[in-house]
Amino acid sequence: MIGIEDVQAAAARLEGVANRTSVLRSRTLDGLAGTEVHLKAEVFQRGGAFKFRGAYNRISRLTAEQLRQGVAAYSSGNHAQAVALAARLSGTSA
Repeated sequence: MIGIEDVQAAAARLEGVANRTSVLRSRTLDGLAGTEVHLKAEVFQRGGAFKFRGAYNRISRLTAEQLRQGVAAYSSGNHAQAVALAARLSGTSA
């Protein structure tokens, strides 16, 4: 089970690497939903998606031997882009 310590450790690993993206509001969506709607602007994240956080968090925890072997992702979309970027930043191939 993931605990608060895991979240805090991931946040520390991502500090200075991942972008802090804005939370936006929309009066139009608020009106349509009948409540406050908050939008996380992950389009401004590195790689254009929130998936960079997960990819970097995992790849940055690999051992030196694992990094020498490289990483792979079964994706051709934004997860693959996130893995490729995280791999480059971690000094390995993807």
